[in-house]
Formats: sequence, structure tokens, C-alpha cells
Amino acid sequence: MSAARVSVVLYTAQGCGLCARAEALLRDRAGPLGYELGVVEIDGDAELERRYRIDLPVVEIDGSVQFTLIVPPSQLEGAILGAQARRGSPSS
Repeated sequence: MSAARVSVVLYTAQGCGLCARAEALLRDRAGPLGYELGVVEIDGDAELERRYRIDLPVVEIDGSVQFTLIVPPSQLEGAILGAQARRGSPSS
């Protein structure tokens, strides 16, 4: 039985250009890197707005914030591979 795939969550908001770029990158890389992507729009949620608004986009990997504002592709790959190694799960 294989381990669960790494979980990546993107916190985003309407009208956020950096968020749109981050989401496109994360969707593009999900298959090749083998992670599950969830997208959470913070609009209208007071707690999420308080926690994340000034840092959008915010990317969590396995529950830990890894990136804010910019998601560098090479660092994303390293963070995903590191999470997979900690879980002992394959990359695909």
C-alpha cells in the first residue's frame, strides 16, 4: 500500500494576479511532481482574510506554509520532493 500523496494548498483571492500565476504553476506541476492540489479562496472568510491577505498567494505543503507572494518553480520542486521523502512516498 502506498503512502498518501503530498498535499498542497493554495490560499488565493479574487483579482489577485500573483495568485493566478501561482495557481497556473501549481496545476501544471501537480501531475509531474505527484501532489494533490487544493485551492482555498479567502474572500469573505474573516479569519482567512486576517491570516493570509497581505501574503497572498500563500502555499502550504503538508500543512506547513512554504511560500508567500512568489512561488519559484525550482524551490517548489525541492519542497515537494522533500515532503515526499519525509513521507517515504514516491514522486508519481
